[in-house]
Amino acid sequence: MSALALNAEALYLELLRGVRSLSKADTRLVGITSGGAWLAERLQRDLGLAGESGRVSSVMHRDDYAQRGLSAGGQTHMPFEVDGADILVLDDVLYTGRTIRAVLNEMFDYGRPARVQLAVLVDRGGRQLPVQADFAAARVSLPETQSLALARDEAGAFSFNVENKA
Repeated sequence: MSALALNAEALYLELLRGVRSLSKADTRLVGITSGGAWLAERLQRDLGLAGESGRVSSVMHRDDYAQRGLSAGGQTHMPFEVDGADILVLDDVLYTGRTIRAVLNEMFDYGRPARVQLAVLVDRGGRQLPVQADFAAARVSLPETQSLALARDEAGAFSFNVENKA
């Protein structure tokens, strides 16, 4: 699969439609740093939701922390009460499920939500944990040797970067 086959802006519009169908009036958006946080910020605006979206980092709860260490990805910021909240977690790419596991652990450090759902721009399969998105704008297959990440330009337009792993 080449990067040209994935139009991130078109997939964002599909994600917007999916998030509308999953959301209730009191649903809070939380994006995983960094691609998911970009999506949550833009969705918050495009859906006309009051307040700001949350941002959650997986760094402190990753099972590969010893190998990866701290990244410059950003810190968790929850601008609302997590206890009892209806939360929609957003991510750019769902792959092994390990980031989602870490993010759930991080969120529960802030409280106990009533419900947590997951929406992603791209589900690339390859799960190592039993994690499934409630909504995925696209499902693609990539070789294990490639990584896929959302990029954002200065104007806020989305695109994808496909890189070969060393």
